[in-house]
Amino acid sequence: MIYPISWEHSWPYLLSAFAVGYVLGSIPFGWILTRVAGLGDIRSIGSGNIGATNVLRTGNKGLAALTLLLDAAKGAAAVLLVGEYGPDPAILAAYGALIGHLAPVWLGFSGGKGVATTLGILLALSPEVGALACATWALTGALTRYSSLAALAALALAPVYAYFLAAPQIKEAAIMLAVMVWLRHIGNIRRLLAGTEPRIGQPAIH
Repeated sequence: MIYPISWEHSWPYLLSAFAVGYVLGSIPFGWILTRVAGLGDIRSIGSGNIGATNVLRTGNKGLAALTLLLDAAKGAAAVLLVGEYGPDPAILAAYGALIGHLAPVWLGFSGGKGVATTLGILLALSPEVGALACATWALTGALTRYSSLAALAALALAPVYAYFLAAPQIKEAAIMLAVMVWLRHIGNIRRLLAGTEPRIGQPAIH
């Protein structure tokens, strides 16, 4: 007979999974890289965001690309490191990684918008879903030149891709991740509707 896992005994492991995700996700690569490169505090540039889109506003495309890759890698690493203990810890690590990026303790809980980190998470949870979300992000960005619209489209469609290609747990996780990232983009959504959202490479509007 198979007995259900007791929450009394499993909660320390699940909490640890979330904590591992948070610590990895909270590494502010955009802030670190721009500091090391002598470009100052990225939070005082453009939108004040620590993500790759704002790093691009420094004029350093290589640094922006590296920020994008590292932010995605930390999300994937959180899931893969914990994933061997089962799907529930992996998904909790995913939530921890995204929350860590959105609200890193090292920067006063003021972080990025979580797009690259979420794409990395999706790639680790389901390579097929992650690849389709990345393709949606890249195609939308290339066609519209709106970074925010590309992110919103990719994250909105990720649960649809997961519905057909992944386990129910991953579909539910994709929905939760999308909600968190969309909430972070409320200001961008308003500017998109008003026609005032800057395109990729243009100065940010506060």
